[in-house]
Amino acid sequence: MRSALARIGTAVTVAALLAGCSGGGGESTAEPEGLTAAEACGGFAKDAPVSAALKGVLGGDRVEDNLSKPEKAVERVREDAAAPWADSYRPQPVTYCGLQSAEEASQNLKIEVNAVGKGPYLGPELAKKVTSYTSGLEAFTSSTVGHVYFSCRLKAPAHEIVVETTVWGPAGVPDTDLEQRTRLITLANAAARQVSAKLGCQGEDGLATGVPARAAAVS
Repeated sequence: MRSALARIGTAVTVAALLAGCSGGGGESTAEPEGLTAAEACGGFAKDAPVSAALKGVLGGDRVEDNLSKPEKAVERVREDAAAPWADSYRPQPVTYCGLQSAEEASQNLKIEVNAVGKGPYLGPELAKKVTSYTSGLEAFTSSTVGHVYFSCRLKAPAHEIVVETTVWGPAGVPDTDLEQRTRLITLANAAARQVSAKLGCQGEDGLATGVPARAAAVS
């Protein structure tokens, strides 16, 4: 009887040791921190080319929200569309989407939207410093900041307006980084498309799908 109990005790001890060995060095099952591109700011970056652009700008697959106010931003534009305009009227932009890398907070991105007056928006001097793209009314960017402008016609009593979508990327990116410029304009354009849909713009807004093409150089 005593030997039988000893054998049972030994078996239990061995099983416990094996269980400890198999669980002690295993990989963590904890969920990764932060949001995926499909979850960030209402999913504006869920499509593959936009998701890749977001990853390229922030340097990782996961992001943290940083003071995004998408509903407030859209409502402000809608209010501005119904307001009487004057030459001195300058609506203030609202942060539509604020993000930062879940791994490195200094890698951050901000997208603002607001209603603006009629263009042109790209002057001759600025044109020498940026890359232009074919989307909306005008689209252009440097390696740190870009703009997409599109027209939006809303139902009466609102009037037709122009919406400016501005993207601010991480600082310190070289001006010669043309790939970063395309990433930024891709993100601004995707956000503009989402804003246009939320506003319920009537007719064509002219915004590109996916990655906007570079505009032909003007001679």
